[in-house]
Amino acid sequence: MKYIADLHLHSRYSRATSPDLNIAGLYKGAKVKGIDIIGTGDFTFAAYVKEMEDNLEAVGGGMYRFKGGDGDKAEPLFLLTSEIANIYKRGGKARRIHTCIVAPGLPEVKELNKALGKVGNIKSDGRPILGMDVARMAELIWSISKDFIIIPAHAWTPWFAIFGSKSGFDTIEECFGDLTPNIYAIETGLSSDPMMNWRLSQLDNISLVSNSDAHSLPNLGREATVFELEKPTVKNIEIALQKNKSEKNKIAYTIEFYPQEGKYHYDGHLTCKVSMAPEETKKHKGICPKCKRPMTLGVDYRVSELADRLEPKKNGEFKYIVPLQEIIADALDQGKGSKRVQETYQSMIKELGNEFSILLDIPIEKIAQLGLPELAEGVRRVRVGEIYIEPGFDGKYGVVKVFKSGEQVSARARQKTLF
Repeated sequence: MKYIADLHLHSRYSRATSPDLNIAGLYKGAKVKGIDIIGTGDFTFAAYVKEMEDNLEAVGGGMYRFKGGDGDKAEPLFLLTSEIANIYKRGGKARRIHTCIVAPGLPEVKELNKALGKVGNIKSDGRPILGMDVARMAELIWSISKDFIIIPAHAWTPWFAIFGSKSGFDTIEECFGDLTPNIYAIETGLSSDPMMNWRLSQLDNISLVSNSDAHSLPNLGREATVFELEKPTVKNIEIALQKNKSEKNKIAYTIEFYPQEGKYHYDGHLTCKVSMAPEETKKHKGICPKCKRPMTLGVDYRVSELADRLEPKKNGEFKYIVPLQEIIADALDQGKGSKRVQETYQSMIKELGNEFSILLDIPIEKIAQLGLPELAEGVRRVRVGEIYIEPGFDGKYGVVKVFKSGEQVSARARQKTLF
């Protein structure tokens, strides 16, 4: 059976996050999005662990269910997850590596938190920063339980990732050493997609996963991983991450942001409003033509540095999406947070079901019957890739447009009651 999973996100205990990111909020958000397995995020934070104990009940295999759920058969399941940042020096270079950790259960979480509390500060933020080598941290985690899963997070982000151009490594082995055989997957992040990663032969036996890294409920599921599981358990997810190990437990496909929309896809210098593709960057030798200082090299450039293939070697399946609220906002030519966009979004969810069903499965003709054909056309265009993108760079998100100027719903039609 297929399960849509979003395992990397944050709670309200992390900096710059929404207060709605608690267990109850994640439950509601997962149902709206159509997420079957959702991470808790931030299991290293003591107050949040208490909230988990109060609001979740174990259902076996490391999975939990929200105690306040409405009893639907399709209740989302919770998995205990956290992101940890490691900042340390190795080989004469500062390293900043983020990892996503999946825990086998609350008892193991508590034991791990005791151990981490002795080596660093895990009390100040939901995503703790530790001054220890990430490989040594992995040793510590697996000394508590071999059933923890460790996945390098947003692997290509320039400043905070295993392959990051500013503070990462060139190979997984260089980072994790003898522990490398236990690293089954990397998270591609918002600024890269499978096609880019398939240019590296070193990743041929590594699974590619996608998650939202959400800091607010609307961003849940902006990327996700679809697992084919015999039964939803932590162990079966671990098996699924081990490429070609099992036909009963495997990754069916990933759900991807268009990588150009990620905020580190292209190279550039935000303060000078300079953005360029890797080929142009190489002509400028990485120097901003305006201020003459080094530019931030994006994910596309970094992939080209490490790639040993000109063309990707297909090694899995994936589907692109644009979040439904963005499609509606573009169709109505209004801000994503506007009342009209939010009302339309809620109406579509009420009439058609969850967001993933609308984006991926529901017939376009059925969407069109609801009132505004532009919305159906927007979904159709996203499904076939008929979009316009201004790539993100140097910390600025890219802009995805489904409609050209003048194609949006007219002002008069926008005033009509939808549905």
